[in-house]
Amino acid sequence: MFSAIARIFRTPDLRRKIGFTLAIIAIYRLGSHVPAPFVNFPNVEECLRINAGTEGLLSLVNLFSGGALLQLSIFALGVMPYITATIITQLLRVVIPHFEALHKEGQAGQARLTQYTRYLTIALALLQSTTLVTVARSGQLFGATDIAACQQLLTNDVWWAQLLIIITMTAGTGLIMWFAELVTERGIGNGMSLLIFTSIAATFPAAMWAIFEANGFETFLLVLAVGIVVTGLVVFVEQSQRRIPVQYAKRMVGRRTYGGTNTYIPIKVNMAGVIPIIFASSLLYIPMLIAQFNTPQDGSEPAAWVVWISQNFTTGDQPLYMAAYFLLIIGFTYFYVAITFNPVEVADNMKKYGGFIPGIRAGRPTADYLDFVLTRITFPGSIYLGLIALIPLIALATVGANQNFPFGGASILIIVGVGLETVKQIDAQLQQRHYEGLLR
Repeated sequence: MFSAIARIFRTPDLRRKIGFTLAIIAIYRLGSHVPAPFVNFPNVEECLRINAGTEGLLSLVNLFSGGALLQLSIFALGVMPYITATIITQLLRVVIPHFEALHKEGQAGQARLTQYTRYLTIALALLQSTTLVTVARSGQLFGATDIAACQQLLTNDVWWAQLLIIITMTAGTGLIMWFAELVTERGIGNGMSLLIFTSIAATFPAAMWAIFEANGFETFLLVLAVGIVVTGLVVFVEQSQRRIPVQYAKRMVGRRTYGGTNTYIPIKVNMAGVIPIIFASSLLYIPMLIAQFNTPQDGSEPAAWVVWISQNFTTGDQPLYMAAYFLLIIGFTYFYVAITFNPVEVADNMKKYGGFIPGIRAGRPTADYLDFVLTRITFPGSIYLGLIALIPLIALATVGANQNFPFGGASILIIVGVGLETVKQIDAQLQQRHYEGLLR
């Protein structure tokens, strides 16, 4: 293992790529701590020190920004606008035929879709930065709190000062997007995935230290042990796949014989990744938002339905919230897998190139068989996603940890997934140069 790591740094090209990636990550983390103009940073630090947290979707955005959201830094929005734009672009392929046609055009079509994603990212960054500045100006960024410092997060709230903050945060999102593309082109791994990995990993030490201070050393060790077990299980499931064998018939083109190979279609247990958790968190944030806007500001008694929502859907430690979260994740898993994997398209491509599944006729029977396998393998995958997503909520109810609990939910899935993919890429680079990889 250590000799393989030494070979990495003895290989000039690989050393240069890893060094470039680490430099971009360092600049990204530095920007996450640089406050935007007209932000009262001492007051922000005071609110963070008191640990007045956020709930729901805002906590997810703060997690993906590495804590930069609550610091109102120039990179406050983090990678969330790009993630949202990518998801929207994928969903539009279902309803807009032009997007589906671009997806099938190959490299040129993918380049056009990437350009659309960039434009949509900037538009979403403008919208989200405007919302963030409005919430910060109203004093609701850290929730309903009476702390004076949390009510005065901006040093100047005139319109041009707010406009400058919005432009700065939007420009920060554009810079992050450029950083990610640079890492993908010149570094190791997928740039955007690595920046998400960095943002989430940066919150781990603070989250673990908060558990240690609040619950003591025994609880800290228990959480650490649970984290190791959960990480091992996540690695096992993320690597699990159903391999459907495919054979290609031999065909003569001139004097040459093509085909006759055996391969397989890998269908992962978790094909949806972390997207269903993001969808479910976003949807469950809507009742909380509606209740917040319908709460009287004059101190009078709110309506009965507002009280019911506040009691059951405001915090994640409520049984009804957990049940709704779990069921939504299962539903969104099936929905997203149905969008991203089209059995009819796969069957048509196999038929076009002379491929077939042994024992299954080509064409429609192959598509039905793939749909049969996909539907059944998605069920344990959706249950797995739901259980992983509930770990932070269970921790919130038992040990009092916040919803950014490090060993569960979106955080552990992204950490493990990106880590495995990056190590595989480094291993492939080593095998190309030394015939011996990092993994054994």
